[in-house]
Amino acid sequence: MLPRSGVRAAGLALLAGLILPSFGSAAPTPGGAAAGSFVVYVGTFPGANSKGIYRFSFDARTGMPSPAVLAAETPKPGMIALHPNGRFLYAANETDEYQGKPGGSISAYAIREGGQLDPLNVKASGGPGPCFIAIDPTGRCALVAHYRGGSVSALPIGPDGRLGDVATLIQHTGAGIDAERQTHAYAHWIAPDPGNRHALACDLGLDKVICYGFDPATATLTRNDPPFARVRPGSGPRHLAFHPNGRWVYVISEMGSTITLFSYDGARGSLQEIQTVSTLPDDYAGTSTGAEIAVHPNGQFVYGSNRGDDSIVVFAVNRNSGKLKLVQRQPTLGRTPRGFAIDPTGRWLLVGNQDADEVRVFQISPDSGRLAPTADAVGIGAPVCFVFLARR
Repeated sequence: MLPRSGVRAAGLALLAGLILPSFGSAAPTPGGAAAGSFVVYVGTFPGANSKGIYRFSFDARTGMPSPAVLAAETPKPGMIALHPNGRFLYAANETDEYQGKPGGSISAYAIREGGQLDPLNVKASGGPGPCFIAIDPTGRCALVAHYRGGSVSALPIGPDGRLGDVATLIQHTGAGIDAERQTHAYAHWIAPDPGNRHALACDLGLDKVICYGFDPATATLTRNDPPFARVRPGSGPRHLAFHPNGRWVYVISEMGSTITLFSYDGARGSLQEIQTVSTLPDDYAGTSTGAEIAVHPNGQFVYGSNRGDDSIVVFAVNRNSGKLKLVQRQPTLGRTPRGFAIDPTGRWLLVGNQDADEVRVFQISPDSGRLAPTADAVGIGAPVCFVFLARR
């Protein structure tokens, strides 16, 4: 563990003007990332110590967080997303009922000076259990995945940040080979590709990464040809992350505890499997599931989390092929790392230990990508998702 004095003394070369698309937990960061000061918003699951969306300040020059405060009270805002202009924040409320009807909801907030969230409006998401939300780079559309509903939807966003009614709703159909976990479709993730011409969706129940044509101006999703790529049967694809080059896609599977590398053709919206690696040790005998995945902003490292093994696995990326080579498995010093995020400077990794009610800070080696725990932690009930907003 790095002592606080050592962390403060360590030099930091900030990446000036960094604005990179990130399709994992960390959102694009509008504004002056070079300043190194951020507001971090945290989506949470229900619990004795959780009431909604929290926020804290984070100094990327030192890796030091402030204590957390409640930014907005809302039901089960596990996944949150930032508008590209940095003025609005959105939360997927993972409930099964909204206004007396089946289905979850999406909440929109205006970000005020100081970081507090003011409610704008709430809209039905289109299905039960919305478990992921992404905002397209133009800021005109929100994409939503429904875990229990097995569907994906698209909602328009107005210039004032308010959400419109669902414009597109697509129900996934079918089942996987696992008679307990894959009885029907379980859409788990959806976001635009780097070109904003297609959207990719991970469906845990179908063992598919599904590709759609995408028009953010009309919040429209359409069938693509080819329509999907498969992962190994019974794997349960959960989340994915694009490499900064836009040509490689890394998919973490929940049930199989694997990461699969695909090549990606952005013109066609097609995926071709290259490699699949385990996130767990060969001799691991316990129960564990894959959760979050992120690619380092420099494209040299990939990170994945294991719930059960309670670790972050680190891989080096071959710069020619995109293939992964194991570097490290780092314990998260807490239970159930459902979500984590790399700060926009690429120097720190924040882990949400859901069942320990805390966020842990790890320092990233710029040379090897290895993680080293610091002495810092932030108390937040059931933390799940993180987005960074650069302070203006």
